[in-house]
Amino acid sequence: MKKFMPADRPQTEERYQYHIACKPGDVARYVLLPGDPERVPRISALWDEAKEIAFHREYRTHTGKYKGVPISVVSTGIGGPSAAIAIEELAAIGADTFIRVGSTGAIQPGIEIGDLIIAKAAVRLEGTSKQYVRAEYPASADIEVTLALIEAAETLGVKYHVGITASTDSFYVGQARPGLDGYFPSFAKHLIDDLRQAKVTNFEMEAATLYTLANIYGLRAGCVCAVFANRITNEFGKAGEKEATLVASEAVKILHEWDEEKEKKGKKVWFPSLRKL
Repeated sequence: MKKFMPADRPQTEERYQYHIACKPGDVARYVLLPGDPERVPRISALWDEAKEIAFHREYRTHTGKYKGVPISVVSTGIGGPSAAIAIEELAAIGADTFIRVGSTGAIQPGIEIGDLIIAKAAVRLEGTSKQYVRAEYPASADIEVTLALIEAAETLGVKYHVGITASTDSFYVGQARPGLDGYFPSFAKHLIDDLRQAKVTNFEMEAATLYTLANIYGLRAGCVCAVFANRITNEFGKAGEKEATLVASEAVKILHEWDEEKEKKGKKVWFPSLRKL
């Protein structure tokens, strides 16, 4: 039995992490974060090579290479609380760049089932991020990761939208869906209309936590989701998952190239004219 100490940051002497069951060297610096553990092998199957590192609770980890670049994928389960644990423990063992890969519900017209949404920021309707910092703190994606996701989507020729997501702790009432027996409080009835007027594009459940923690800890984070639901037309269908996975993986390759360019040129941030310097 592994001995975990101390109680306020449980890990072994080898820094084996309590929840994700990984230690330094088990994961790459670039990590994809789906929610569903079943998505992990579907994601890693699209890489050059991969192997399972751990599967503990909702946290399933595969590490391998995509187009020669070391990459990992770790499932986070549903929602901010379990995602925060994954981010904390992955960052503790060396990961510094995270891309959420998931599914989402669109709330704006013109977004179809199977389209991708790249989230440049998130409305913090969940509770986990508020355990870390005051509500006024922005949940914003890293500019490099967002640009890499856009570049990847363009390169692969998939249909995508860039917008602001709303992250919630509830799939049902929190996303303006009726609860059991039609339970539908008044504050939920106008939620979609209010968010649509504010140009919010979609609902999902983890990006706000990811972005908030990444900014606090000086990490990089982005998010690409496949549209499974359109709340305007009331359509639902599982489509776009493979495209989202490929975009996220390709974005890692692009980020790796940009990171090498930055290192050679002695720059902290990548920008389009860096190659000309």
